[in-house]
Formats: sequence, structure tokens, C-alpha cells
Amino acid sequence: MPAPIIPHNATNGPIVKRQKRETALEKSSTPLVHRSKIFAPFRTVGLVSPTDVPFTSLPLGKTTFQISTSAGKSLQTYDLKRGLNLVFITRPQTPENITATLAWKKYVFAAWGGQDASSLRGAWLFQRGKKAAELELPRGLNENIIQLQVLGEWVMGCCATRIEVWKSATLEHYTTLQGASASGLSGCICTMPTYLNKIFVGRRDGSVEIWNLNTGKLLYTLLPPASDYGAVTALQPSTVISVLAIAYESGPVLLHDVRKDKEVIRLNVGGAVKAAVTSMSFRTDGLGAGEDGRKDGVMATASRENGDVTFWDLNQGGRKMGVLRGAHNPPPSASGGLGGGISKIEFLAGQSVLVSSGLDNSLKTWIFDETPFSPIPRILHARGGHSAPVSTLRFLPSSSDGTDDTGKWLLSGSRDRSLWSWSLRRDGQSTELSQGAIQNKAKKMGLLNGSASDSKVHSKLEDLKAPAITCIACSLNRDGGMGAMAGKTGIWNNEAHAKGSKKGVEVNMTGWESVVTGHAGDNRARTWFWGRKRAGRWAFETGDGTEVRSVAVSPCGTFALVGSAGGALDMYNLQSGIHRRRFPARLTPAEAKKLRLQELSADGNTLDLAVSGPQNFGKGQGKHKGAITGIAVDSLNRVVISCGEDGKVKFWDFTSGLLLHEIDWYPMTKILGLRYHRGSDLIALSCDDGSIRVVDIKTKKLIREMWTSSSSVQPQVIDYTFSNDGRWIISAASDSIIRVWDLPTGHLIDAMKLPQPCTTISISPTGEYLATAQEGEVGVSIWTNRTLFTHVSTRHISESEIAVITNPTVSGEGGETLIEAAAEEEVLDEAGIEETAVPVMDQLSAGITTLSLVPKARWQTLLHLDIIRTRNKPKEAPKPPEKAPFFLPSTTSSAATNQVQNTPAMSGSADTEALTSISVVAESQNQATRISSASARLASRSSAAASTSEFTRLLAQAQNTNTEDYAPLLSHLGSLPPSAADVAIRTLDTFPPFAELFTFIRALTWRLRERRDYELVQAWMSVFLKIHGDVIVKDEGLIRELRKWQEEAKRERERVGGLVGYSVGVVGWVRSAR
Repeated sequence: MPAPIIPHNATNGPIVKRQKRETALEKSSTPLVHRSKIFAPFRTVGLVSPTDVPFTSLPLGKTTFQISTSAGKSLQTYDLKRGLNLVFITRPQTPENITATLAWKKYVFAAWGGQDASSLRGAWLFQRGKKAAELELPRGLNENIIQLQVLGEWVMGCCATRIEVWKSATLEHYTTLQGASASGLSGCICTMPTYLNKIFVGRRDGSVEIWNLNTGKLLYTLLPPASDYGAVTALQPSTVISVLAIAYESGPVLLHDVRKDKEVIRLNVGGAVKAAVTSMSFRTDGLGAGEDGRKDGVMATASRENGDVTFWDLNQGGRKMGVLRGAHNPPPSASGGLGGGISKIEFLAGQSVLVSSGLDNSLKTWIFDETPFSPIPRILHARGGHSAPVSTLRFLPSSSDGTDDTGKWLLSGSRDRSLWSWSLRRDGQSTELSQGAIQNKAKKMGLLNGSASDSKVHSKLEDLKAPAITCIACSLNRDGGMGAMAGKTGIWNNEAHAKGSKKGVEVNMTGWESVVTGHAGDNRARTWFWGRKRAGRWAFETGDGTEVRSVAVSPCGTFALVGSAGGALDMYNLQSGIHRRRFPARLTPAEAKKLRLQELSADGNTLDLAVSGPQNFGKGQGKHKGAITGIAVDSLNRVVISCGEDGKVKFWDFTSGLLLHEIDWYPMTKILGLRYHRGSDLIALSCDDGSIRVVDIKTKKLIREMWTSSSSVQPQVIDYTFSNDGRWIISAASDSIIRVWDLPTGHLIDAMKLPQPCTTISISPTGEYLATAQEGEVGVSIWTNRTLFTHVSTRHISESEIAVITNPTVSGEGGETLIEAAAEEEVLDEAGIEETAVPVMDQLSAGITTLSLVPKARWQTLLHLDIIRTRNKPKEAPKPPEKAPFFLPSTTSSAATNQVQNTPAMSGSADTEALTSISVVAESQNQATRISSASARLASRSSAAASTSEFTRLLAQAQNTNTEDYAPLLSHLGSLPPSAADVAIRTLDTFPPFAELFTFIRALTWRLRERRDYELVQAWMSVFLKIHGDVIVKDEGLIRELRKWQEEAKRERERVGGLVGYSVGVVGWVRSAR
């Protein structure tokens, strides 16, 4: 074994810790890298199959299969036996997006690369979620690998113009296959069973080439039947030897005999335009074909241009068995923007199970029923997420039943017209809230029979779902869980048009809907059952028929409020669906006529009304003149707060619907949103001038204004929220920066800039997690809160201190959990100091009476020191200890016992001498113990004497100085323990001319004038009078000084008492019912 190489400057001995060098004053040319002080990236949820990279499957023994999908830069592995439960997420994540995957033996290959020719590229091997090895890439590879295959000892990777070959044993690059054809590769390669070292490659001109991997030579080329067939879109070997299935861009699918170079079957042809098949698979369990399903020969085809899966019976020339309509979402419509189509389908080996993944961010498994036989499978398992960018996020609030799932569930709405619930504890519990039997409705309407390329058909299919969600409100106090409703009921009905009586149904209810949503371009707010994870019964219409702009649910969970774009504000009962109230309250025709006359007469007296004071609003007055952008209900269901684009904040009486108060900011600004924190009774209002204004709903006063930027151009606030304790406001602006504002100080205490603008934001009720969604992303980013375990300064930060950070990853790599944040060391900034030091002040103001920092027990012990000494005095002489049991040796004889055990056996005089020496040792130990206790008492007395001498010295120093500076004397006396302070006061000189007594009284009087250490001064004077009272009464000078102290104490007592009485009166007046 070679010896280690030791550098020349190495020294012997322990390694010395490197010293910190002073580099704070040195200016560096590179920018400083900051990070968020409060939030740390944790992980991303909601990503199942968000890319067009096909999944890959791997049999795990004879019991289950593992299916791996690409989530951008990581692979996610699901276990089929566990119901597609997530078991692995690969780490580390790849530097660029994954372009191809392949499962082989115990490994999963992942090829990755960027869009540019100069981007990084590679191919890694993962085992059980961890990187195990990587393929050796050839030099000059400027194309991404778009498909991977393994054949025996060879690993093949298909690029745009060439095929790279590696050895599977050593992972070394072997050769590059590149033909002479001018047509590029279509990205389709496959192998054929029993064909050793042979690979089939599809090209854009429709030809299929056969290459020998060992020799690197082109063996043969299969030509298309016609030149207009287009490029090869899919290749798949069939279950019959030498038969290859070839799919073309124009739509036909050919089963070709490779040995004879002869077409066997041609499918998917006809007069109509057919979608190009991009994925094919053959069933390998020997069943599924024929009239009874007992024959072999089933093939499934799918396309990226629609969401259907077609099943073919290849017996007797081939026929279409059936079509699984709507297996995945169709592709985007002209005005949509949703993800759709099928990226891959695959029959599991030897199983009647089909796996499909779509571009709608979903992974599904389907199973075929044998009895009764059905050629079309049914759904077995499904995992999915949003197929369009997320538009709204809200954490579920805490419920009143005391469950421990607070902060666990997150609701998200998206432009794909879906509402998802995400579990932050167990990923398998995440699900989409049902909107009814959408597929059955589509089948009855015939929407699934046409091609998805028809934009009209696609638009009608999308219209079966509710429009995209724009706002969410929730309260779980009346949610009944899974048993909320008895029997079958319709969804999203209007109570006014409902038929029959609902009293019997309402009697059997254990709860009702707890979630209300508003939708884009729709005049109805919809309800949802959270416990049952499905759509509710009611759809609440706005009072004026315009679009819903804001919704709210009362804290009791019984009432829902809906605000419209026309300024109407209505309240509905969630249990019965009945319209309960309108804000302002409705008027009868006579009342409306009278109100109109009052308004006409008041037009000429506008100036008088403005001067007369606060305006009193009558019934029917106060309606918003613009869209209502925010609604809130206070904690006691007494006041409803609404805001609108008319620049007004209105406070309504919950019971009568009358307007109580109004805050008018028009035309200064428009109000775009409202957030309410129940614990502090504060509302935060976002305005179109880029500010967030905070109002106290009790006093109706503006208490804070937060501006997103100090420049003249203010970024627009997109979304914002209160923290769980109401101390912070967290906002996301159009400049991609998330800001954290501290309400008590009004400071911007933290900010982080994301790669893309944040569209919505929400924080959990426990404060553990922050959820964000970004523009163009279908996943939800989760951030952990460091302040649960660490301190964060409220120092205002500047624009240069804004942290530029990356998004959380799917695997959580580079993120921090709460435990890691708790164990994290504090990081110093470039100046070597973490935060600005807060000065310690003994007294805030000279006009405030201040207590001392001395513990309460110390000065109380000083007052009652005589009682404590009397109580602790022994009542009788100490008794010798009783004889201890034989198994508890005494400490005094331990040394002697050890000597006896260590001394060898003796006889006669030797034993006597040994016992004598042991007794001498014991006596010497007892004497040493008495000496040590006496020394301790002497040391205690000497320390008390030293304290007394120091007190005497400071007392003499105060006498000799002309200025009244008694601070050192009183500071030293306050630092003494009770017994030492008592000795110091007792040892004052009591002989004429009483200089020390005069000085001590003047010092206490001076301290009272300073209004500091109030309770200490009272305690010292009480002890002083108790000890030296007989001396003071005999001298007139001491009595005069004592009366000065008494007058000062009386004056201070009366001043403080008056202030306390005034404060108590003001508080009582504020709290009294008026």
C-alpha cells in the first residue's frame, strides 16, 4: 500500500483550528450571497408526471411493480401494490431537466440535458433513489438523449441525429451509430426478442433501419408503404417473433414481418383524418381477445393529440375492440392552456393491468375484468395533480373539534378548473375534490366520441367543470366529515329553484358544506364538502347577476357571503341554501321612494353634511359603487367588513344589514384585496398604488402602511397573508419578491426573490409552512419557518439585502426541515455581527418611576431576615447519626475500610498496629473535616467583612464629594446578598456627628428623586429604621433629613396613584357598553 503524501508545510501534533481573519472591511468585487432569514426551501408538492418524458416500469420480484416518472430534475418511484404509493425520490437532482428514463435490473437510468448545444449533459444511474453511477459520454455530444434502451450487454441512447452505445457491464462508451441518410432520427428505437445485437431505429422519412450494435453496421432498411406516411412516431415489438408494430405520423399502424419484409396487418386507416399514434403496447398475459376474452392478441394505442386509448384485437385481420374515452385530459384547446394527451401506455408483464401517464400531470393504472368480460378496462389507481398553473392557495383553518391535523391540509385552485387538497404529512392522501360524474355526462352528451382537435367539442367538455377558481373561503366548525349528508343529493343547485322539501334531509345532517369558492367569469359561488371531498349542494348567485369577485364564510361555519363585480353583497345559509340578507338591507317600495327623496334633498346640503361630523347611514344606504374585492366577518358574528374598487372600506351590522361606518380613500387609491386576522382584529388591505394598509376594526383607524418599494414605480401586490400570530404580513409582488413585514415596528425584516413571479401565497395556521405558487408552474412550493426555533431580528433591511434564492425541489434536496432549522448554527453577516445590538436601558424616561432589576426574592428576604433566622435556628443540639445498615458504609470509614482491604493478612501485634493506624487516620480525617467547615465559616465572614469595608469606603467617598452622586454606593448595596446588605446597614456609625447616617438617608432621598429602584429604596429604608430608629429619634438633624425623604416618597406615591387611577378610568370607559 503506498504511503500517504504529506505536504512539506505539514507540522506534527494536533491540527490547529483556523483563525477567523478580519475581512469585514475589505471590499470584494463579487456580490454577497444572502439567504432568507425566516423561510427555508423544503419541497415541492403536486408533481406526478408534469413532463412529456415517458414513465418506465420495473417488476419487483413476483409481487409488485415499481413505476418511475420524471418530475423535472428528479425521478419519482411509485409502488403498484401499495396503490401507487410514493416510495423513492432520486437524489441528487440532475443539473438539467431529465430527457429520457429507463428501468433495468436494480437501476433506473436518467438522461438529462439543456436546450442549448453548449448545455451540460449526462446520464446517471440511480438505485433506490440514490445515485450509483453514470454513463461515460463521448466528447462533443451536443444533442440530448431522448430515448434509452438496454439489450444484453449494450445500453443505447437515441439522439436527434445519432445513437450512442455503451457497455452495460463497465458503463464505458463503445461506439456511435450514424447513418448516411439525410433524414434525421424520429426518436424511436426498440429491440426485438431473439434478435441478438440488433436494434431498430425509426427515421423522419418513415423508414426503419436495422443496426448491428457489435459491428456498428447498418444491416437493412424497412421502407414505408407510401411516401406520405410521414415520420415514424412509435416502434414496439409484438408478442409474435419477428413481428414489429410501426406507427406513422399520418395515423396508420402497421404490423410488419421483419424476416420477410412484409406487411401483416394495417390498422387505424380510413377516410377521416387520424391522430398519430405515439405509444403502443401488447398484452402479454394471453387473454383479452375474442368474444369471450380468452384469446391472445390485444394491442393498445394512444396519442398525444387526444386522451383516448384504443384497444385492438389482432386476430383475423385485426379489429377495434373498444376505446377508453377520456383516460386523460385532452390536449390544449385554442384558448385553453391546459396540459393534455397521453405520453405513454404499457401493459405490465403477465398482468391484466395497463399503466398510462398523461401530459395532464397524472399517472393511472387500469384493470380488465374477466367476469363479466369487458374489452375496456376500469380505473384501478390514480395519482395526479394540476395540469395548469396554480391560481389560488389556502391552508385549511383549525377546526373546533380538537383534531391534530391543523396545518396539514392545503387547498389549491388552478386554471384547469380543478380544486385539489394536498396533505403535507402523507402524499398518498392528496386528492382532487370531485365535481360529479364528468365522464358520464360527457358520454351521454357525446362529447367523448369526437376528435379532441375539434376546439368546439373540447370547449364543451371543459364547460362540464366549474370555471377556474379565483377565491376560496373555508371554516371547518360545521363540517360533518364523511357523514355530512345522508342519501344522494345533486350538486350546485339554486335553492330558489329546488323542488320538494328538504326538512327531512336537514334533520339527518351532521354537518354541511365548509368550503366556498368564486370562479372566473361566473355569477355563482359554489360550495364544497371538505369531509366528503366532493362538490356541495348549493351555487349562490350574486344579487345583481355580475361576476363573483370575493367570498367569505362566517367563523361559525353557517353563513356564506358573496361579493360581486357590481357592488352587491349577499349572505346565504350554508345549511339550507336560503338567501338570508343583503348589504345594505333591502327596502320596500315605500322606503325606496322615501330614501330617494332624502338623497335628492341632500344633494344641495353636501357641504353641511361634511362639516356636521360622522355620517349616520339609514336602511338601504351605503352600497358599493365598484367591485367588492374583499369580505370578512369578525370573530363574534357582529360586524361584516367589505372593501371595493371604489376605495371604500365599509363596516356592516351582521344582524340588521345596516352600514355602521365607512372609510373612504377615494380617489386616492383603489382597494384590491382584504385579509383578516381574527386573533388581533386587524384587516390588511392591498391597494393599487402598491401599498398594504392595516386597519384596526375596533377603532376603525389606520395603524400601518407598508410600501413594496422606495422608488416612484411601485410593484403591484399580487397576494398577501397574515402570519399565524398576526405579527407579520407576508406579501408577493409583481417583481418576483416575497416580503415579510413586522407589524409592531413596521419594518421590512426579510425578503427573498424567486426566479418567477409568485401568483398566490398562504401560511399554515401553525406557522410551520409557507406555500407559494409561481407563474407557469403546476407544483406548489413549500417553505419551512426558521423562527419556530431561532430568533429573528426586527431590523429593517435594505434593497441590497434581498436574498435571491431558488425554488424548493421535488426531492427536498437543498431544503431544510424544521428539525434542521432548529439545530442550525447562526450565520454571521459580512460585518461579523448577526444583528444590530439592542441597547439595555435602565430607565426609558426620567418621568417614569422604574423598578430595579434585582430579583423580588432578594429584597423581600432582606425585609424578613430576622424572621428567617429565627425560623431556621436549631431547636435542639445536634444528635449523632444512627447506626447505618450493614450495606451502607459510612463515609468517614471509607478510607479505613479501603486500607483494611488493601492490607495483607497479619497476625498478633501486626493486626494491633494496623488497627491503631486506622483509628489515627480516621481521627485525622474527622479533624480535617472540622477544619474545613471552620475555614468555610471564616471565609464567609471574611467575604461579609470585605463587602462591609467596600460599602464603608463608598460611603466615605460620597461624604467627601460635594456633588450628589450616590450611584456607586447604591449600585454596590443593590448587588449585595440579603445577609451582606443587612450587615452593611447594621455597621453604620451610630456615634455623633452621625455622618454615615446622614449620608445614607440623603442617598435614598436622591434615589427617589431619580425615580429609580423604587422597591429597593423602600426595603432599605424599612431595614434602616428598624435597626437605627432609636438613634434617629434622638437627633433633630436626622429627623429633618428623614422628613425630606418622607415628603419625596409621598409626592411620588401621589403622582403614581393619580396616573394609575386615570388609566383605570379610561380603560373602564372604553370597555363599558355604550
